[in-house]
Amino acid sequence: MPRIGFPELIVILVIALVVFGPGKLPSVGKSVGEAIKEFKKASNELTKEEPAVTKAEEKKEVQ
Repeated sequence: MPRIGFPELIVILVIALVVFGPGKLPSVGKSVGEAIKEFKKASNELTKEEPAVTKAEEKKEVQ
């Protein structure tokens, strides 16, 4: 997957500025940041719980 370079980032920011306007852009950025934070938190919780589930399943299979 290609990385986003500086020119692409500028284009994305200009499009966001045109679509949302300068007054609403900070609130949109905050909402996106919070959503990303929650997504990372949820994915970390799932990866931490996964080994515990597999160990419990292994104990059930042995019995």
